[in-house]
Order: sequence, then C-alpha cells, then structure tokens
Amino acid sequence: MALYQGAAFFMLVASCVCSTVFHREQQTWFEGVFLSSMCPVNVSAGTLYGIMFDAGSTGTRIHVYTFVQKVPGQLPVLEGEIFDSVKPGLSAFVDQPKQGAETVQELLEVAKDSIPPSHWKRTPVVLKATAGLRLLPEEKAEALLFEVKEIFKKSPFLVPDDSVSIMDGSYEGILAWVTVNFLTGQLHGHNQETVGTLDLGGASTQITFLPQFEKTLEQTPRDYLTSFEMFNSTYKLYTHSYLGFGLKAARLATLGALETAGIDGYTFRSACLPRWLEAEWIFGGVKYQYGGNQEAGEVGFEPCYAEVLRVVQGKLHQPDEVQRGSFYAFSYYYDRAVDTDMIDYEKGGVLKVEDFERKAREVCDNLENFTSGSPFLCMDLSYITALLKDGFGFASSTVLQLTKKVNNIETGWALGATFHLLQSLGISH
Repeated sequence: MALYQGAAFFMLVASCVCSTVFHREQQTWFEGVFLSSMCPVNVSAGTLYGIMFDAGSTGTRIHVYTFVQKVPGQLPVLEGEIFDSVKPGLSAFVDQPKQGAETVQELLEVAKDSIPPSHWKRTPVVLKATAGLRLLPEEKAEALLFEVKEIFKKSPFLVPDDSVSIMDGSYEGILAWVTVNFLTGQLHGHNQETVGTLDLGGASTQITFLPQFEKTLEQTPRDYLTSFEMFNSTYKLYTHSYLGFGLKAARLATLGALETAGIDGYTFRSACLPRWLEAEWIFGGVKYQYGGNQEAGEVGFEPCYAEVLRVVQGKLHQPDEVQRGSFYAFSYYYDRAVDTDMIDYEKGGVLKVEDFERKAREVCDNLENFTSGSPFLCMDLSYITALLKDGFGFASSTVLQLTKKVNNIETGWALGATFHLLQSLGISH
C-alpha cells in the first residue's frame, strides 16, 4: 500500500511547529507520542523502518512500516506497509507463555523478509498488547510479555527498553481519533469540524470525539477528558475505553458465562442462537459449551435484544451530543457490516445506527433457517445495536462511516505509535 498520501499526515504534524501543550501534571504515554512527534529529532536523509506488533484479544498483528526521510530535519513520509497476522491472540496462551511467544517469532520472519539485512540492527521492534492481556491476571500477563521480550532479544533487530508492554485502552481511542482527523484534513488550521471514532475489539470498545458543547464538558467525568493544544487550537477530547465490552467479551456476558466458566459440561443457552445449535467456543484459552434455546425457549430478535440489553444498559456514560455527531467506526463494526452485505469489504460505506438494528431483526427472525456463517451473527448484530443505542446513547439516525483505511492508510493506532518510536529513538539512515 504505497502511500504518498501519508505525507499529508506527517506534513500536517510538522506544521504545528512544536506547539503541542498538554494540560496535565504528569505526561502520559499518549502525550509523549505527540510531544516527540511535534518536535522531531534531526535525522539524515534515507530510508527508515519500524516494526510494530499489535497484540489484540483475537490475534497478533505485525505492521512493518517503511519511511523515507527526504529532507533532513523534517518528518519522514510513509512509503509503505507490510502487514500479517496470526490467530489466536497471546491471551489464548495464558498457561503456555513460551508457546504464545512462538507466534510472535513466526511473524518476526515476515519482518526479516521485508527489511534489508543492512538495516536490521537499527530497526526497532515493539509489541503493545491491548484488551486481551488487560483482562488476564497480572502475573499471567507478565509471563507472556517476558517470553516475548526474550524472543525480541534473540532477534537481529533493535530492542528498546520498553519494547513489550500493555497499552492503556484510552490511548487506542485517542490515536485512532487523531489519525483519522489528520488524514481527513480536519485538524488543519483552526478547523474544529471533526469526526468521532468508534472502535470495537474482541475484549474492549473505545469511543472518542471532540465535544462541541460546554454542557458535555460539564457533565462528563474528568477522567474521560484529555486536553491538548495543536495547530494553535486547543482540543479537549472525550475518550474512554470500556474493558469487557468488546464483541467477544459481550458474547460471554450475554450467555451468562462470565461467572460460571469453570463448570464442566454446562451448556450456556441464548435466544440469539439457532434453536438446534450445540457447539463449543474457545476464547481467552477457555472452552465454553453453548447452544440455542431448546423447544420451550424463545428465539428471535426481541428475546435476543432483551439479553444483550442487560449487558450494556446503565453501564456506559451517555453524552447527549453524540446523537447529532458523525462518527468513523472500525474493527468489528466494519466486519459485521461486511458479513451481512451492508457495506463493501474493500470500499466500506456509510450506515446509520438504525441499519444495524434492521439487519439484526432480519438475521435474528430467520434463525430457524440458519445454515452457514457464524452462529453468533444474530447476537453480534443485536449487541452492536444495543451498544450504540442503549449503551452510548446514539440516535437511530446517527451516521457512521465504516472504514478500515483513510486515503489508503490504516486507521488504527499502530502507525502513530511507530512514528513516535522512530522519532523518540532518534533513528537515522
């Protein structure tokens, strides 16, 4: 994905002339990203590489970025990206940390094939884990990260001191918001007509937007707000990550499997599943038996929606102004819209919240005719509808832009994190 459009992102950043100011007493990892990105070190002309691992709850992904430093002292231009992934995620190896680290070793071979050997020693490699590891007991998560660090140490690449870590969920949301609004030109100059971002992972979900009304700022918990100054404008972002409200974690909650996962031979049943279904599902290294309601139980949209509603109702903060906002939505929002032909896989598309509800009704009320695809489709679509409407408080008419890329550039946090990594290390050709 060769991408001179990336220049727009980096040149916009360069134009701020080191004017980023954060209003917090202690600098966070996110603030470090932008402080160092706004004031880059002087690097000489040439080609730079960076390796970023995104260790999510459902899989581990590698991004190998190529940057070209065309003008010394200016930010480099994104030249290309190599991407690959493996499943399951690291959290599935909770009791086999060495085996989990071997999946990272497999992806490191992709990096070795993508980067000239002459650049290996000065190409940094970093892994940031997200919600899957946040949900694990600390000692289990640390054991996995330790084994990954050992794999990195044996690699031919540059291994920074903090090369393996768990990233706070709010940073995912913040970086996605900034990336999208940079790439769409919304943060250029004094323009504050921005779009919000919604990310739905397997274990957590994030919402980020720029409030336009003082009422929102006054009624929002303080830890949901992050202030910073950029391009001579001050932005106060609303952002929060909800751990346990990702799509797959929500399946467990809907099934009632969170507290009783350890009962052998027990089958969790739901009105969101085909009546005849009997199956098993492994998530986070735990095996669950599940199935549809048997002959006497209800099935279909209404009883299913009642189940998912219990998962989200009253659990999330609801800022009123999101009902009138415009949002970009990623990850499982995108995937489930593709799975049900609501949008094109390559191009994405524009949907309203009510479109998810319409499709959920269609799928759930035809469960008896289910023959192929994911048996969780009715549950997933119903949960997405409930999360948007009854969780976040969106209006049925709220517009969602479903996308994986903006101007051919991935919308996730990995690019921004890699760029920061190169700048903070002062790597040059």
